[in-house]
Amino acid sequence: MKKAYSNTQSYVTFNDKLWLQYMSMAESNKQEVWLRGPLPEISNLLQPVAHSLLQAREELNELIKDFPDEMLWERPGGVASAGFHLQHMAGVIDRLFTYARGAMLSPAQLQSLSAEGTASNQTTIGLAEKFNKQVNFALEQLIISEKNELTAVRAVGRSKIPSTVIGLYIHAAEHTMRHLGQLLVTVRILKAGS
Repeated sequence: MKKAYSNTQSYVTFNDKLWLQYMSMAESNKQEVWLRGPLPEISNLLQPVAHSLLQAREELNELIKDFPDEMLWERPGGVASAGFHLQHMAGVIDRLFTYARGAMLSPAQLQSLSAEGTASNQTTIGLAEKFNKQVNFALEQLIISEKNELTAVRAVGRSKIPSTVIGLYIHAAEHTMRHLGQLLVTVRILKAGS
């Protein structure tokens, strides 16, 4: 029987151990996450989603490890700031995985959405930690996802646009990778100009 999912759980077990295992493999052979084999406890159908989220996590943490806080909200050439991408990536995963559970967004999630891209006193490390935590929550949800529920219809947004559980998971992964690519370019431009 699968365990219940809760956003308030402490994530110091599966994901941290798995992340260390995958980081160790990455350092030893430089393979991308999807080439390191299946993740334990996650359905074969959801392996690409988990691999994409872990790949995003790995690349994001490497990219911003020395990124200065004072550049978080700069918009070179009018593009979205690095701070926006960091907020949005965590937020997208949170919102789409909430819909996949069959829930609607909470007032706190809606407030977080409206604040994305707003300059704040958050740090680069703090935003990265929030993203890492959201990836952990997502992996835990993938573990408990039942194969027979992946095609179940789920309502998205106030308009209740129909999607499916697997559609929401896949979109969360691809949308995260899209913003990671944009973040990569923004960070490189800002670092080159400093």
